[in-house]
Amino acid sequence: MKTLREILAPLLVAVAITAIFHATVASFKVYGSSMYPSIAPGEYIIVSKASYFVKQPQRGEVIVFHSPRDPKTDLIKRVIAVPGDTIEIKSGTVFINDLAINEPYISEPPKYDVYSQEIIDDNFFVLGDNRNNSSDSHGGWTVPHQYIVGKAWITYWPPREWKTVKHYSLTASKQAASKIKEFIAVIAQCPTK
Repeated sequence: MKTLREILAPLLVAVAITAIFHATVASFKVYGSSMYPSIAPGEYIIVSKASYFVKQPQRGEVIVFHSPRDPKTDLIKRVIAVPGDTIEIKSGTVFINDLAINEPYISEPPKYDVYSQEIIDDNFFVLGDNRNNSSDSHGGWTVPHQYIVGKAWITYWPPREWKTVKHYSLTASKQAASKIKEFIAVIAQCPTK
């Protein structure tokens, strides 16, 4: 006959593994087309809740968060600006700290403008990749850090759509360096007399 210890030990290990899993990973169904073409409506994603235990979300990362307008509703968007950044959207282009960013993931450029604003501490400016069909920070709100659930990680359903979620680096300094290189290349091609 098994002792109480032999029965409880595997049970406690199973409970501990389940608790760790639920504390670090979550599953969400995507409703709506705000992240199309990156993530389609009806897809299920796995979210890493542990990603932001020790670091803050970075520009270009796709996150799941509780809506600031209705905390019972979870949303998925891309982080565009982090605390201390200045964001502006004009003429179909997003500017971070006065530098236009390259956005290969959007379905089309935004058909709206957002006046220049600085993102306050512990808040994030987020936009859907389907810019003109997304309820997001262009509507006048930001996401407080404590509302963030985690970083989108894997699309797992439907099976034919299985993929890792693409995150892009929107580092303004890299883009500035790229623009300077382009400028120098143009100047180098100009004939001088």
